Amino acid sequence: MSNNPVSSRFKTVGFKPGERNVFLHLLTGCNLSCRHCYINPREHGNTMLSLETASDWLRLFADPEQETNLILLGGEPTMHPELPAVIRKARQLRYSSITVDSNGYLFHDLLERITPGELDMLSFSLDGPEAEVNDAIRGEGVFKVCTANLQKAVALGFRVSVIYTVSSRNIHRLRGMPALLSDFGVDRFFIQVIGLRGRSAADGDQGEAGPQVSPDEWLRVVPEVAAEAAGLGINVVFPKVFLEEDEEFLCAGNVAENYFIFPNGRVYRCPLCEDYPVHSLTIRQGRLLKNPGLTEDRFFRLTIPEGCVMNKLLQPDNLEYDMRGRPLHRIACCLLKQELVP
Repeated sequence: MSNNPVSSRFKTVGFKPGERNVFLHLLTGCNLSCRHCYINPREHGNTMLSLETASDWLRLFADPEQETNLILLGGEPTMHPELPAVIRKARQLRYSSITVDSNGYLFHDLLERITPGELDMLSFSLDGPEAEVNDAIRGEGVFKVCTANLQKAVALGFRVSVIYTVSSRNIHRLRGMPALLSDFGVDRFFIQVIGLRGRSAADGDQGEAGPQVSPDEWLRVVPEVAAEAAGLGINVVFPKVFLEEDEEFLCAGNVAENYFIFPNGRVYRCPLCEDYPVHSLTIRQGRLLKNPGLTEDRFFRLTIPEGCVMNKLLQPDNLEYDMRGRPLHRIACCLLKQELVP
Protein backbone atom coordinates (compact mmCIF):
# COMPACT_ATOMS: atom_id res chain seq x y z
CA MET A 1 0.00 0.00 0.00
CA SER A 2 1.11 3.58 -0.59
CA ASN A 3 2.60 5.52 2.31
CA ASN A 4 2.03 8.79 0.48
CA PRO A 5 -1.36 10.35 1.36
CA VAL A 6 -1.23 12.51 -1.77
CA SER A 7 -0.50 9.67 -4.22
CA SER A 8 -3.31 7.58 -2.73
CA ARG A 9 -5.80 10.09 -4.20
CA PHE A 10 -4.82 9.15 -7.75
CA LYS A 11 -6.58 6.66 -9.95
CA THR A 12 -4.36 4.25 -11.83
CA VAL A 13 -5.67 4.08 -15.39
CA GLY A 14 -5.53 0.38 -16.21
CA PHE A 15 -5.09 -0.98 -19.71
CA LYS A 16 -8.55 -1.21 -21.27
CA PRO A 17 -9.36 -4.44 -23.12
CA GLY A 18 -9.85 -3.65 -26.78
CA GLU A 19 -8.51 -0.09 -26.61
CA ARG A 20 -5.94 0.83 -29.24
CA ASN A 21 -3.56 3.79 -29.39
CA VAL A 22 -1.87 4.71 -32.66
CA PHE A 23 1.11 7.10 -32.49
CA LEU A 24 1.82 8.18 -36.07
CA HIS A 25 5.02 10.16 -36.70
CA LEU A 26 4.32 12.05 -39.92
CA LEU A 27 7.94 13.17 -40.16
CA THR A 28 11.08 13.29 -38.05
CA GLY A 29 12.14 16.81 -39.00
CA CYS A 30 11.76 19.67 -36.55
CA ASN A 31 12.61 23.35 -36.28
CA LEU A 32 13.94 22.84 -32.74
CA SER A 33 16.77 20.78 -31.20
CA CYS A 34 15.45 19.97 -27.73
CA ARG A 35 17.98 18.40 -25.40
CA HIS A 36 15.73 15.45 -24.57
CA CYS A 37 14.33 14.73 -28.06
CA TYR A 38 13.77 10.99 -28.54
CA ILE A 39 13.78 11.08 -32.35
CA ASN A 40 16.65 9.08 -33.83
CA PRO A 41 16.81 9.61 -37.62
CA ARG A 42 19.18 6.67 -38.04
CA GLU A 43 16.49 4.35 -36.68
CA HIS A 44 13.32 6.28 -37.60
CA GLY A 45 14.14 7.71 -41.02
CA ASN A 46 14.34 11.32 -42.17
CA THR A 47 11.45 11.57 -44.60
CA MET A 48 8.02 13.18 -44.47
CA LEU A 49 5.05 10.95 -45.24
CA SER A 50 3.03 12.04 -48.25
CA LEU A 51 -0.68 12.60 -47.73
CA GLU A 52 -1.34 9.47 -49.76
CA THR A 53 0.98 7.32 -47.63
CA ALA A 54 -0.29 8.80 -44.37
CA SER A 55 -3.86 8.05 -45.47
CA ASP A 56 -2.97 4.48 -46.44
CA TRP A 57 -1.27 3.90 -43.10
CA LEU A 58 -4.23 5.34 -41.22
CA ARG A 59 -6.45 2.80 -43.02
CA LEU A 60 -4.13 -0.01 -41.92
CA PHE A 61 -4.72 0.77 -38.25
CA ALA A 62 -8.32 2.00 -38.37
CA ASP A 63 -10.88 -0.30 -36.76
CA PRO A 64 -14.35 1.21 -36.23
CA GLU A 65 -15.27 -1.81 -34.08
CA GLN A 66 -12.67 -0.86 -31.46
CA GLU A 67 -11.87 2.34 -29.60
CA THR A 68 -8.82 3.61 -31.47
CA ASN A 69 -7.10 6.81 -30.40
CA LEU A 70 -4.78 8.61 -32.81
CA ILE A 71 -1.86 10.81 -31.80
CA LEU A 72 -0.14 12.69 -34.63
CA LEU A 73 3.50 13.53 -33.92
CA GLY A 74 6.88 14.35 -35.44
CA GLY A 75 9.41 15.79 -35.34
CA GLU A 76 7.06 18.71 -35.47
CA PRO A 77 3.80 17.53 -37.07
CA THR A 78 2.59 21.04 -37.95
CA MET A 79 5.53 21.30 -40.39
CA HIS A 80 3.56 18.84 -42.55
CA PRO A 81 1.70 21.05 -45.06
CA GLU A 82 -1.18 18.56 -45.33
CA LEU A 83 -1.78 18.04 -41.61
CA PRO A 84 -5.40 19.32 -41.80
CA ALA A 85 -6.12 16.79 -44.56
CA VAL A 86 -4.57 14.01 -42.45
CA ILE A 87 -6.81 14.99 -39.53
CA ARG A 88 -9.89 14.93 -41.75
CA LYS A 89 -8.94 11.54 -43.21
CA ALA A 90 -8.66 10.16 -39.67
CA ARG A 91 -12.15 11.51 -38.92
CA GLN A 92 -13.49 9.79 -42.04
CA LEU A 93 -11.93 6.54 -40.83
CA ARG A 94 -13.74 6.95 -37.50
CA TYR A 95 -10.81 7.18 -35.11
CA SER A 96 -12.27 7.65 -31.63
CA SER A 97 -10.07 10.62 -30.76
CA ILE A 98 -7.44 12.68 -32.57
CA THR A 99 -4.62 14.53 -30.83
CA VAL A 100 -1.79 16.61 -32.31
CA ASP A 101 1.39 16.91 -30.24
CA SER A 102 3.20 20.16 -31.15
CA ASN A 103 6.17 22.17 -29.95
CA GLY A 104 3.90 25.21 -30.17
CA TYR A 105 5.04 26.81 -33.44
CA LEU A 106 1.91 25.71 -35.32
CA PHE A 107 3.25 26.07 -38.84
CA HIS A 108 1.16 26.46 -42.01
CA ASP A 109 -1.54 28.47 -40.18
CA LEU A 110 -2.93 25.35 -38.53
CA LEU A 111 -5.43 27.18 -36.32
CA GLU A 112 -6.95 28.87 -39.37
CA ARG A 113 -7.20 25.64 -41.37
CA ILE A 114 -8.97 23.38 -38.86
CA THR A 115 -11.81 23.87 -36.40
CA PRO A 116 -12.01 22.87 -32.72
CA GLY A 117 -14.62 20.29 -33.68
CA GLU A 118 -12.15 18.45 -35.91
CA LEU A 119 -9.52 17.92 -33.20
CA ASP A 120 -10.04 16.42 -29.76
CA MET A 121 -6.86 17.79 -28.22
CA LEU A 122 -4.02 20.09 -29.25
CA SER A 123 -0.98 19.39 -27.09
CA PHE A 124 1.84 21.87 -26.48
CA SER A 125 5.26 20.87 -25.12
CA LEU A 126 6.42 23.24 -22.39
CA ASP A 127 9.27 22.38 -20.04
CA GLY A 128 9.27 25.29 -17.62
CA PRO A 129 6.96 28.00 -16.26
CA GLU A 130 9.29 30.71 -17.54
CA ALA A 131 11.65 31.21 -20.48
CA GLU A 132 14.79 30.79 -18.38
CA VAL A 133 14.02 27.13 -17.66
CA ASN A 134 12.08 26.15 -20.78
CA ASP A 135 14.41 27.74 -23.32
CA ALA A 136 17.52 26.19 -21.79
CA ILE A 137 16.01 22.84 -22.81
CA ARG A 138 14.00 23.67 -25.93
CA GLY A 139 15.82 26.68 -27.44
CA GLU A 140 15.92 30.46 -27.24
CA GLY A 141 12.60 32.19 -27.78
CA VAL A 142 10.51 29.00 -27.65
CA PHE A 143 8.63 29.88 -24.45
CA LYS A 144 7.31 33.13 -25.92
CA VAL A 145 6.12 31.54 -29.18
CA CYS A 146 4.63 28.44 -27.53
CA THR A 147 2.67 30.28 -24.86
CA ALA A 148 1.37 32.88 -27.33
CA ASN A 149 0.05 30.19 -29.68
CA LEU A 150 -1.35 28.18 -26.77
CA GLN A 151 -3.39 31.16 -25.62
CA LYS A 152 -4.54 31.79 -29.18
CA ALA A 153 -5.72 28.18 -29.46
CA VAL A 154 -7.67 28.44 -26.19
CA ALA A 155 -9.28 31.69 -27.33
CA LEU A 156 -10.42 29.98 -30.54
CA GLY A 157 -12.08 27.18 -28.56
CA PHE A 158 -9.57 24.34 -28.97
CA ARG A 159 -9.11 21.89 -26.10
CA VAL A 160 -5.51 22.30 -25.05
CA SER A 161 -3.06 20.05 -23.23
CA VAL A 162 0.45 20.77 -21.98
CA ILE A 163 3.18 18.12 -21.81
CA TYR A 164 5.97 18.77 -19.31
CA THR A 165 8.89 16.33 -19.54
CA VAL A 166 10.40 16.11 -16.06
CA SER A 167 14.17 15.92 -15.88
CA SER A 168 16.96 16.94 -13.53
CA ARG A 169 17.03 20.28 -15.37
CA ASN A 170 13.45 21.34 -14.64
CA ILE A 171 11.90 19.36 -11.78
CA HIS A 172 12.78 22.25 -9.45
CA ARG A 173 10.30 24.46 -11.37
CA LEU A 174 7.48 21.97 -11.84
CA ARG A 175 5.65 23.59 -8.91
CA GLY A 176 5.33 26.77 -10.96
CA MET A 177 3.23 25.11 -13.66
CA PRO A 178 -0.28 24.68 -12.12
CA ALA A 179 -0.97 28.39 -11.64
CA LEU A 180 0.40 29.21 -15.10
CA LEU A 181 -1.72 26.58 -16.83
CA SER A 182 -4.80 27.63 -14.90
CA ASP A 183 -4.29 31.22 -16.06
CA PHE A 184 -3.97 29.99 -19.65
CA GLY A 185 -7.16 27.90 -19.47
CA VAL A 186 -5.43 24.56 -20.17
CA ASP A 187 -7.69 21.48 -20.04
CA ARG A 188 -5.12 18.75 -19.35
CA PHE A 189 -1.64 18.59 -17.82
CA PHE A 190 0.49 15.61 -18.80
CA ILE A 191 3.58 15.27 -16.59
CA GLN A 192 5.96 13.01 -18.47
CA VAL A 193 9.04 11.20 -17.17
CA ILE A 194 12.16 11.53 -19.29
CA GLY A 195 13.32 8.36 -21.00
CA LEU A 196 16.85 7.59 -22.13
CA ARG A 197 16.17 7.66 -25.85
CA GLY A 198 17.55 9.72 -28.69
CA ARG A 199 19.49 12.75 -27.47
CA SER A 200 18.81 12.13 -23.80
CA ALA A 201 20.46 8.68 -24.02
CA ALA A 202 23.78 10.42 -24.66
CA ASP A 203 23.17 13.18 -22.10
CA GLY A 204 25.87 13.40 -19.47
CA ASP A 205 28.63 12.13 -21.73
CA GLN A 206 30.35 15.50 -21.37
CA GLY A 207 30.64 15.17 -17.60
CA GLU A 208 27.21 16.60 -16.81
CA ALA A 209 24.72 15.04 -14.44
CA GLY A 210 22.29 12.68 -16.12
CA PRO A 211 18.80 13.86 -17.06
CA GLN A 212 16.81 11.42 -14.91
CA VAL A 213 15.54 12.23 -11.44
CA SER A 214 15.70 9.90 -8.45
CA PRO A 215 12.69 7.86 -7.30
CA ASP A 216 12.54 9.84 -4.05
CA GLU A 217 12.49 13.18 -5.87
CA TRP A 218 9.82 12.05 -8.35
CA LEU A 219 7.58 10.72 -5.57
CA ARG A 220 8.11 13.79 -3.42
CA VAL A 221 7.36 16.39 -6.10
CA VAL A 222 5.16 15.04 -8.90
CA PRO A 223 2.07 13.81 -6.99
CA GLU A 224 1.86 17.04 -4.99
CA VAL A 225 2.10 19.22 -8.09
CA ALA A 226 -0.49 17.05 -9.86
CA ALA A 227 -2.87 17.43 -6.92
CA GLU A 228 -2.40 21.20 -6.95
CA ALA A 229 -3.17 21.36 -10.69
CA ALA A 230 -6.29 19.24 -10.25
CA GLY A 231 -7.39 21.55 -7.46
CA LEU A 232 -7.32 24.36 -10.02
CA GLY A 233 -9.66 22.45 -12.33
CA ILE A 234 -7.08 20.81 -14.62
CA ASN A 235 -7.21 17.12 -15.56
CA VAL A 236 -3.79 15.65 -14.71
CA VAL A 237 -2.15 12.54 -16.12
CA PHE A 238 1.32 11.18 -15.38
CA PRO A 239 3.15 7.85 -15.61
CA LYS A 240 2.80 5.43 -12.73
CA VAL A 241 6.60 4.81 -12.84
CA PHE A 242 6.84 2.99 -9.50
CA LEU A 243 4.54 0.17 -8.44
CA GLU A 244 3.19 -0.24 -4.93
CA GLU A 245 4.14 -3.43 -3.08
CA ASP A 246 0.79 -5.10 -3.73
CA GLU A 247 0.41 -4.04 -7.37
CA GLU A 248 0.76 -6.54 -10.19
CA PHE A 249 3.16 -5.69 -13.01
CA LEU A 250 1.48 -5.68 -16.41
CA CYS A 251 3.26 -4.99 -19.69
CA ALA A 252 1.22 -3.06 -22.26
CA GLY A 253 2.88 -5.17 -24.93
CA ASN A 254 0.96 -8.16 -23.58
CA VAL A 255 -2.39 -6.66 -22.58
CA ALA A 256 -2.93 -3.60 -24.82
CA GLU A 257 -2.52 -2.44 -28.39
CA ASN A 258 -0.12 0.47 -28.83
CA TYR A 259 1.57 1.20 -32.14
CA PHE A 260 4.45 3.68 -32.53
CA ILE A 261 4.81 4.24 -36.26
CA PHE A 262 7.77 5.97 -37.93
CA PRO A 263 8.23 7.34 -41.47
CA ASN A 264 10.62 4.53 -42.46
CA GLY A 265 7.85 1.98 -41.83
CA ARG A 266 9.05 0.68 -38.49
CA VAL A 267 6.27 -0.06 -36.01
CA TYR A 268 7.20 -0.50 -32.35
CA ARG A 269 4.96 -1.74 -29.55
CA CYS A 270 7.17 -0.33 -26.76
CA PRO A 271 8.57 3.23 -26.87
CA LEU A 272 11.64 2.26 -24.82
CA CYS A 273 12.83 0.14 -27.75
CA GLU A 274 12.81 2.89 -30.36
CA ASP A 275 16.60 3.41 -30.45
CA TYR A 276 17.13 -0.16 -31.63
CA PRO A 277 16.14 -2.26 -34.68
CA VAL A 278 13.98 -4.61 -32.59
CA HIS A 279 10.60 -3.37 -33.84
CA SER A 280 8.05 -6.14 -33.94
CA LEU A 281 6.23 -4.91 -37.07
CA THR A 282 7.03 -3.25 -40.38
CA ILE A 283 4.85 -1.54 -42.97
CA ARG A 284 5.99 -2.72 -46.37
CA GLN A 285 4.19 -2.21 -49.68
CA GLY A 286 1.01 -1.21 -47.90
CA ARG A 287 0.93 -4.24 -45.60
CA LEU A 288 1.60 -4.57 -41.87
CA LEU A 289 4.05 -7.45 -41.46
CA LYS A 290 5.32 -9.21 -38.35
CA ASN A 291 9.12 -9.31 -38.16
CA PRO A 292 10.95 -12.60 -37.59
CA GLY A 293 13.81 -13.14 -35.16
CA LEU A 294 14.60 -11.46 -31.85
CA THR A 295 12.19 -8.54 -31.62
CA GLU A 296 10.78 -6.50 -28.74
CA ASP A 297 7.71 -8.69 -28.25
CA ARG A 298 9.92 -11.62 -27.23
CA PHE A 299 10.96 -9.63 -24.15
CA PHE A 300 7.44 -8.65 -23.09
CA ARG A 301 6.78 -12.16 -21.78
CA LEU A 302 9.68 -12.19 -19.30
CA THR A 303 9.08 -11.71 -15.57
CA ILE A 304 11.74 -10.14 -13.34
CA PRO A 305 11.72 -8.70 -9.78
CA GLU A 306 12.43 -5.20 -11.14
CA GLY A 307 9.16 -5.05 -13.10
CA CYS A 308 9.74 -3.72 -16.62
CA VAL A 309 12.23 -5.85 -18.55
CA MET A 310 12.99 -3.17 -21.14
CA ASN A 311 13.80 -0.65 -18.41
CA LYS A 312 16.21 -3.12 -16.82
CA LEU A 313 17.92 -3.73 -20.16
CA LEU A 314 18.03 -0.21 -21.55
CA GLN A 315 18.18 2.22 -18.62
CA PRO A 316 19.23 0.24 -15.52
CA ASP A 317 20.73 3.27 -13.78
CA ASN A 318 17.30 4.23 -12.44
CA LEU A 319 17.17 1.01 -10.40
CA GLU A 320 18.29 0.79 -6.79
CA TYR A 321 18.82 -2.33 -4.66
CA ASP A 322 19.05 -3.16 -0.96
CA MET A 323 21.95 -4.96 0.72
CA ARG A 324 20.50 -8.33 -0.32
CA GLY A 325 20.24 -7.35 -3.96
CA ARG A 326 16.47 -6.85 -3.98
CA PRO A 327 15.08 -3.87 -5.95
CA LEU A 328 13.92 -0.98 -3.75
CA HIS A 329 11.32 -0.06 -6.38
CA ARG A 330 9.58 -2.02 -9.11
CA ILE A 331 9.29 -0.11 -12.37
CA ALA A 332 5.82 0.00 -13.93
CA CYS A 333 5.20 -0.26 -17.64
CA CYS A 334 5.96 3.18 -19.08
CA LEU A 335 2.47 3.28 -20.63
CA LEU A 336 0.65 2.79 -17.30
CA LYS A 337 -0.76 6.13 -16.18
CA GLN A 338 -2.22 7.77 -13.10
CA GLU A 339 -4.94 10.35 -13.36
CA LEU A 340 -6.54 12.94 -11.13
CA VAL A 341 -9.80 14.41 -12.38
CA PRO A 342 -10.86 17.72 -10.79
